[in-house]
Amino acid sequence: MNKDLNLNLYKIFYEVAKNKSISAASKNMYISQPAISKAIKNLENDLGVVLFYRTLNGTVLTEKGQELFEYVEEAFNSFRAAEKKMNENKNLEKGSLSVGIPSHIASFYIMNKIVEFHEKYSKIDVTVVNRPSSELLKLLENNEIDFVIDTMSFKDELDCFNVKKLTTFSHCFIALSDSNFIEDKEEYSLKDLKNVPLILPVFHSSHRQILDNLAKENNVELENILSIETSELIYSMVKKGLGVGYILYDMVKDDIESGKLKLIKVKEQLPQVPLNLIYREKNLTEAPLRFINEYLGK
Repeated sequence: MNKDLNLNLYKIFYEVAKNKSISAASKNMYISQPAISKAIKNLENDLGVVLFYRTLNGTVLTEKGQELFEYVEEAFNSFRAAEKKMNENKNLEKGSLSVGIPSHIASFYIMNKIVEFHEKYSKIDVTVVNRPSSELLKLLENNEIDFVIDTMSFKDELDCFNVKKLTTFSHCFIALSDSNFIEDKEEYSLKDLKNVPLILPVFHSSHRQILDNLAKENNVELENILSIETSELIYSMVKKGLGVGYILYDMVKDDIESGKLKLIKVKEQLPQVPLNLIYREKNLTEAPLRFINEYLGK
């Protein structure tokens, strides 16, 4: 074992591998490109392996380079977690809380809790990160956020995390109160929606796939469809009177109760989705633990 382990070489390697570019690593680290290249060459000589292929489009990890990157990434993730723990104390007089959550869920589920936490622990830096689910999990894996709150439930994507079910959300169909896209009656079936202009999540989303499976089970093929990437845009297009939207009930509950939107009740049981708390228990510091216990534990 090398007793003179040079962590700086591994830091440079990590930045180049993460950015797939020597020039990008140079800018991020304020180190010249020749110095970056020399450091990589020194590390390759120390280890006796080639770590990168140089291409016209940047740098690509070799098989050995990828193997090393996984170890180094885990090590730097541990450094970040350790640094955060060192910077906190039990009284929460300093520290940070970083929550990853899709924006449409944050708007109705967690923002009030965040405000209450901030008022109670005003010296804690609070960050709410809104990204697609896959990006949130990557940030969590890298210890860049403390935990994720999301409806995703694909087991293979969650296997390496701790997962706790917080609650369950139901989907619904909604339209403007004065819209006439469909005959007015107390209850509908999916067949009644066959040719209605529908505003649905994009096909590759889990919510859309589950809905399509339900329609197939009931021998219905929904046809007049506008596919939208985000729940916020679905909501916006419904309010513009463009069609009947498919969305989480809790997101539009207030508008339904106020009469701005009308609920299109269907006799089939629409899909429900779990809202999960996703985290790594060993990496939770005092601030996120306090938030989970006081605001998500009930």
